[in-house]
Amino acid sequence: MEYNVEELSPVKRKISVEVPAEEANAAISTAIALYRMQADVKGFRKGKVPSSIVESKYRKQIYGEATTDLINYQINEILSGLSIQPMSRIDVDAKELVRDEDFNYAIEFEVAPQLDLPEYKGLKVEELDVVVSDEEVAEVETRILANNAEVKVIEDVRNPKDGEVVSVSFGAYQDDQIVEGIQAENFDLVLGEHQALPEFEDMLKTLTAGESGETDVTFPADFINENLAGQTVTMKAKLHAVKERITPEMSDGVAQKAGFKDIETMRTGIRESYGSQRKQMNKSKAQSDLLASIIGEIKDFPLPPAMVEDRIDRLIQDLEYKLDRQGKGFQSLGKTPEELRGDFREEAESTVRTEIFLLTVANKESLEISPEEIDATLTQLAMQTRQPLHELKKYYEDNNLIVPLKDRLLCDKASELIYDAADVKMIAAPSEEAKAPAEATAPAKDALITFENKAEAVEWAVANLGLKESTAKGYSLAKLQERAEKFMAEKDA
Repeated sequence: MEYNVEELSPVKRKISVEVPAEEANAAISTAIALYRMQADVKGFRKGKVPSSIVESKYRKQIYGEATTDLINYQINEILSGLSIQPMSRIDVDAKELVRDEDFNYAIEFEVAPQLDLPEYKGLKVEELDVVVSDEEVAEVETRILANNAEVKVIEDVRNPKDGEVVSVSFGAYQDDQIVEGIQAENFDLVLGEHQALPEFEDMLKTLTAGESGETDVTFPADFINENLAGQTVTMKAKLHAVKERITPEMSDGVAQKAGFKDIETMRTGIRESYGSQRKQMNKSKAQSDLLASIIGEIKDFPLPPAMVEDRIDRLIQDLEYKLDRQGKGFQSLGKTPEELRGDFREEAESTVRTEIFLLTVANKESLEISPEEIDATLTQLAMQTRQPLHELKKYYEDNNLIVPLKDRLLCDKASELIYDAADVKMIAAPSEEAKAPAEATAPAKDALITFENKAEAVEWAVANLGLKESTAKGYSLAKLQERAEKFMAEKDA
């Protein structure tokens, strides 16, 4: 076998291979021998069928497999000898082997560009110091107290109000028929926390214990349950009891229920948890800034097109998964597939650029990933996803995901090496007082909220009002607009 490597571009290679007839014949003979061992031909014992008969009977399969096996073997041998790692699939231009004839074929694939690396060690970078405020600790304590609140039935006969718990049985009806999936018995609902549609809560606030009521509700056209989208139902409910939540005082007993020894241990634990998460976030931000500044120094940085397209595919798959969890599809975004790919291109190019840079550093620094590190990563992933380790490992092996996993770990190692060698300066996080002037001079973006569509209004309500998405979708656009304006008015006041 002889081959010639041709550089089609800084990120594309073509290898032309010439195989002499003797090697081609050997590949065919090997395939015939494998078929001969299993061939079942009438009049012959298995394994005793003459090669000429096996070749004649299974010629198409034999020559096809012999061609594929020979090319695969030689590709691995060539790439290993050249120390080349394809960054795309390998395109093969080949015909089929012919006995007693030389065999020629060519392969093309993309590779990472050869980079002229700038200095990447000993560089200055700033990292925000970790600050956990007393207010943040107090907020967690408030949630812990709320989780330990006792619920007590109110004996007075009166209408319930926000902050109280109502025990209700309810159902949605259309044409006097119950709507499957929208019904419950003795359900405890906290009023004023947006757990239900506002029209339904408003109706419950007109009742006293033992009374029943009903109200009509029209679901929006983009309601998560497509069978009810745009439909009007009658919500019927019976109020069984009104309850109040009695929040305890903070004590060692409450802290122990939350899994801590006492109050001080709990507060220390809260600070450490906040601090650990914030430290990692601040470090990640500083690492990203440092890498971006180094990569920005590389003037000639061509990218393998297939890698960029692959990253765009992954980003779109992630988006599809998120939309699916929200009961939506791509059509809800109002963009064509081409527009979506265009939106993600810059992010994909940045990701590919960073990966190639870090892999180049890893190669220069002779970094390696051991089989034990691969196994440790898969074990952690199996625990996070609650999958059996052997099944997850087999999935990665069957889908050729081990190499991408190894590359990701190499990138992480290279990134840590660069940051460990950096001159890191810890800087104080900006105080609320320092932020205030900047906020005051910035445009009052939320002072007058005008939503362009229902989807935008729902997204804002989930983020700012604490609504569940399904609940927010139950509001009309006008109602969401009204609630947003009320929220901002109370905030400004």
